[in-house]
Amino acid sequence: MSTATPDPTLDSDRQLTAQGRERKQQLIDCAAALFAERGYSETRIKDIVDAAGVAKGLFYWYFENKEALFSEVAADIRLRLRKRQGAAIDPAAPPLQQIRQGAEASVWFMAEHAHFFSLLEVENDKVSDQSRRKGTNQHISDVRTMIEAGQADGSIVAENPTLLALGVVGSVGYYSHYHRTGRLGIEVDELARYVGASVVRTLAADATAASPSPAT
Repeated sequence: MSTATPDPTLDSDRQLTAQGRERKQQLIDCAAALFAERGYSETRIKDIVDAAGVAKGLFYWYFENKEALFSEVAADIRLRLRKRQGAAIDPAAPPLQQIRQGAEASVWFMAEHAHFFSLLEVENDKVSDQSRRKGTNQHISDVRTMIEAGQADGSIVAENPTLLALGVVGSVGYYSHYHRTGRLGIEVDELARYVGASVVRTLAADATAASPSPAT
């Protein structure tokens, strides 16, 4: 490993300053773009630091190695997905509508970042099981919260909320995978509407509840 040059963006306790956090995020963003474009194996640390415009030695103030960086890139993309879901969900909407909004936003996000999600599938051994489960479990937990709210108001079927949430998350992931591998042959807007409507039909307690106003 290269000897790291002391970084002024770290304080004496090696905690990142605001500038340090910005520089670390810059490395994560550059790495995400290069990994998606070239793949994990073909992307060198030198390529990443050159793209970020920082010295190679500073890389090791932020990351132990390329694998550690890849793991953080994966965590960052999942955080961005959750933020996209949150931005798409109307907090005043009924639970079924919120679930549809979140599902549609997820399909769009995964299509927009298809190259990186494909890379995650190929290089899944570069990300720890704990990290993968954390992202998935958070998504399931978010959906389950909305499902339980819908069960409380009678709009969602009174079945195991965890299993229902798994169904929603699984549908989003399954259809998105088939879309980015070119096996569906439809546009992302059509897929997003289909997935949103499909999860609503699965969850709805009756036909009336299954026909909420459009999510977008």
